[in-house]
Amino acid sequence: MSRLSVPNLETDAGPSGKVYAQIKKAIGSVPNTFAAIAAHGPAALKSILAADTVLASGGLTNSDKEIVKLVISEAAGCDYCVAAHSHLGRLAGLTPEVLRQIREGLPTGDARRDVLVAFVDKLARTSGTISEEDFNAIKSAGYSDAQLVEISLAFATTTFTNIFNRINDTELDFPAVA
Repeated sequence: MSRLSVPNLETDAGPSGKVYAQIKKAIGSVPNTFAAIAAHGPAALKSILAADTVLASGGLTNSDKEIVKLVISEAAGCDYCVAAHSHLGRLAGLTPEVLRQIREGLPTGDARRDVLVAFVDKLARTSGTISEEDFNAIKSAGYSDAQLVEISLAFATTTFTNIFNRINDTELDFPAVA
């Protein structure tokens, strides 16, 4: 059970209720993490959703975005976000085997994807300190300067949800990952 209370999503008429209604309209349900964030900081959730809107119109593919978010979540040890981004990664076309390989830091057989995984893992494990070699590798894999900004934005928003879910011990509402 999550640590923070969440009001009834159907009857909340306050600022959180408005955010819940928008999310429900957009994706059909309100994930537990969004419900808890909105219950105590609706403006914080709105900023995360706004960042996701920016990412949706950017140059990263859906699978690239889920790879970034999954690698960060795995490095942070956030079981909620690992489960969520494994599920969303499948919806973005990544196979269960590839998702397992990404979570375990193993080669996936796709050179460009493997460079992205290694780059994001390095960012996560070194607080963003990368070498010239790391930078050249991601650029040589075809990622543009604009996509590096998007990777940074995805990193920032995922770090927020990772930390929040660790504080809240958010109850899983996505399929658990073994």
